[in-house]
Amino acid sequence: MAQIIPIRDLRKMTEISEMRNRLVIMSMKDYKERLARADIIAKVREAEVEIETGAKLIDGREALESLRKKYVK
Repeated sequence: MAQIIPIRDLRKMTEISEMRNRLVIMSMKDYKERLARADIIAKVREAEVEIETGAKLIDGREALESLRKKYVK
């Protein structure tokens, strides 16, 4: 799992040099976008496996209508 280090801690050169082979610096926005993209890819793959193993498919419009009836008042 990723280890997030505040920028102020980057001044600790000894600790940073120990991490040099696995250090990546990016903005939190980019990090969150990458996590979200990885999550979407994992969910799509999970759905593909379900389809390959014979999961019952439902119509998208019917599913959305059912959710609207259940949650939108």
